[in-house]
Amino acid sequence: MSLSFDPDTIPLPVGHLIGGELIPAEGGIGMRRPSDGKSYVACPVAGIDMVDRAVESAKAALKASNWGGVRPRERTKALQAWADLIEAEAATLARIEALSSTRPVGQLVAGDIAITAEQIRFFAEFADKEGGDLAPTDDGSLGMIMSEPYGVVGAITPWNFPISMAGWKLGPALAAGNAVLLKPSEMTSFSAVYMAQLAVRAGLPAGLINVVLGDGPTTGTALTGHPEIAKVSFTGSTCAGSAIMENVARTGVKPMTLELGGKSPQIVFADADLDKAATAIAGSVTFNAGQACVAGTRLIVEKSVAERLTAAILGKMKAVRPGPTWDATTQYSPIISEGQRARIDGIVRAAVEAGGECLTGGHAMDHAGYFYEPTLITGVDQSNPAIVEEIFGPVLTVQTFETEEEALALSSHSTYGLASGLFTSDLSRTIRFARKLEAGTVWVNRYSRSRDHILPTGGYKRSGIGKDLGREAYLANRRTKSVLISL
Repeated sequence: MSLSFDPDTIPLPVGHLIGGELIPAEGGIGMRRPSDGKSYVACPVAGIDMVDRAVESAKAALKASNWGGVRPRERTKALQAWADLIEAEAATLARIEALSSTRPVGQLVAGDIAITAEQIRFFAEFADKEGGDLAPTDDGSLGMIMSEPYGVVGAITPWNFPISMAGWKLGPALAAGNAVLLKPSEMTSFSAVYMAQLAVRAGLPAGLINVVLGDGPTTGTALTGHPEIAKVSFTGSTCAGSAIMENVARTGVKPMTLELGGKSPQIVFADADLDKAATAIAGSVTFNAGQACVAGTRLIVEKSVAERLTAAILGKMKAVRPGPTWDATTQYSPIISEGQRARIDGIVRAAVEAGGECLTGGHAMDHAGYFYEPTLITGVDQSNPAIVEEIFGPVLTVQTFETEEEALALSSHSTYGLASGLFTSDLSRTIRFARKLEAGTVWVNRYSRSRDHILPTGGYKRSGIGKDLGREAYLANRRTKSVLISL
């Protein structure tokens, strides 16, 4: 059966999910499909009362199920059953998400959804393998470090990878024994609702996952500032992350995991496999039309091979073909909204006015929906808007260097430090750069995550605090207490 579908025939779970029940709501934020610009539904906006109701539901579910206190293996089994159902319902889940997002339905089934199920299983296995510890003390006492869940965790996910980001937040928090109040982006809300409905069908206690829909200023502020939300996890822009920190500080003190913006460099030396580098670099800015916080949007290449590498990248960027997200053959995504496309275009124009030159792209595509041409800009310095700003679109800048010191200097960004790429065949240089690059992730001779979910992700500087994925994500959802017993 083909995954392609008619976007006008897809039923959507429009409403908040509280206590396992869909709470219908009328009105809200008007939504348009990125692939054709058509208005199709309104996203409800949860206010303080609805957030209160969701928190109370989560607390009641924790108490009734004793989710944080049951045999850890029981949590593992329940989460594994949920992952199985996510895979079984992949086509339905993918169609709901593809309708409103930038993610093509074929890529969702083969990539995002399959990987999300893997990650939930990965975190499920931590439930009975990570605990407290005994501390070294004198013979007259016993020191213990106890580990326990926080209680209710608040999570906010972005619009660019809705299912994947929901899995990043829900997997470790639930495995660690918490309940979760999830707010997906108002632009891509409904796949998260359906994903949470699948959790109830799989046997997780109703209310353990509650989903409230809405925007940041209203719903997000109510969630992050709620006194009974014990921890906050957010993925999104640096500006929004700063607002969340301010709101939390104003209403109390609680731990936070923030994965924020990026402006990641890709450094290519003359001894690299240039064909492999060109494929990886072009792919990193055309995948999801560059709408990824880790997109490698700054190419920094050794001068002697810059012309050859740039030509290879240009060929790959020009070869992309746009298509609607509901076509299973589509590989190149639309921009999420007309406003975001206009912002991308504005930064590109400012970059050219500041001395940059577009070798390809630089315009909206003549196509239904919000598509933007893959764009490559040369002749930029460190003050150029295309270097300074996180564009969040398919825009790549090119700068050249002649020495390692110059390459390192160009790679540094005053604001961001999320990810970086390095292409070289010199092992010693690889280690030197891995130590010196100011980024939470360094990819070498590749530019993408693998399915090794044990590797954490997170940023330096204003790209965030804390880690998603890996053991660190699980431990970030547990708190510890010290116990000292006199014998």
